Amino acid sequence: MTGNSAPPHGVNTTVTTTATDLTSLRRDLEHWIRIRLGDPHAHVSAVRKPSESGMSSVSVLFTVDWHEDGRGHRADLVARLVPEATALPVFPDYDLEHQAAVMRDVASHGAVPVPHVRWVETSPEVLGRPFVVMDRIDGVVPVDNPPYVFGGWLCDATPSQRDTVQHSSIDALARIHALPIPDVLDPGDVSAAELLCRHVDATRGYYEWTRREDGLRIPVLEDGFAWLERHRPREPSEPVLCWGDSRIGNIMYDDFRPAAVLDWELATVAPRELDVGWFVFFHRMFQDMAEQFDRPGLPDLFRRADVVARYRESSGTELHDLDFYLVYAAIRHGVIMSRIKRRSIHFGDSPAPENPDEYVLHHRMLRKMIDDEYPWEAQ
Repeated sequence: MTGNSAPPHGVNTTVTTTATDLTSLRRDLEHWIRIRLGDPHAHVSAVRKPSESGMSSVSVLFTVDWHEDGRGHRADLVARLVPEATALPVFPDYDLEHQAAVMRDVASHGAVPVPHVRWVETSPEVLGRPFVVMDRIDGVVPVDNPPYVFGGWLCDATPSQRDTVQHSSIDALARIHALPIPDVLDPGDVSAAELLCRHVDATRGYYEWTRREDGLRIPVLEDGFAWLERHRPREPSEPVLCWGDSRIGNIMYDDFRPAAVLDWELATVAPRELDVGWFVFFHRMFQDMAEQFDRPGLPDLFRRADVVARYRESSGTELHDLDFYLVYAAIRHGVIMSRIKRRSIHFGDSPAPENPDEYVLHHRMLRKMIDDEYPWEAQ
């Protein structure tokens, strides 16, 4: 870690997540695994929650030892559990079978590194909630909390190493978009314009879901949705497989190259710019945050023009209407952040702001984007 890796005063890194009793979980998981492996003596050990375990799901790491065909085996695995309803989940639905089907399909083509999915358990009776078990992959991840721009292995890397991260990550995104659309996501004979319309409508529906309890309207988000209606592309790019949560925080790196592409719960079929816009926006949001606290951050990493150029080189495809998708990314994430803020207030991690726009962490950035005043190429 760098010397300035600690978040500055004013950055709230307290996040209440689903409580997990690891002792009882180990016992119940071991019983379930013994049945799955057909070995009544299979043993589960080294159960722990990684510090970076998120809110959209809970990850638990563990090791399994068992015997099969007269030989001993060991595997390091990870279970991802959906949050309990009492934990105020970030999203209304968690379809693990859908996510697993996408990951298995992507893995089958060998073009993008994805963890091997071993099992999906849809019943809440085993661990109290559904879960998926995958092989664990070694590597490092640029963390979200506090954001990796405040310090850590990526800040400590050399310019050449960061170039490797940038180029290899964008190349992985281009390879995802070149894959066949998985059967579980196949939309049938639907136009790109209709798919984009459905996606935006679903995001608006998600916004309404987040405010169903308090009725709070957030002006910057509602103005954003109005902006989307005025600026929606007339002829969107052809639909492709989109990762959905395309950002380096969902990539595990080994020697500064992707070792695993993670978190496929938002995978969809849409214009490729949906992923590219999310990818560019997410880093720039973190970079803005670093600069607000007088930290250098990583200003030379994932600049809009550089991402577009590398994506063109890697995919052979021109991107279109990126301004729309960048604003849409900021709105999508704004809705997510408004839900996370409500969770934070509910669990006493932070007070309720007087200004509703402050439910959105990056509300100033989003407002400038809506007003066409955001300086994308000023880095």
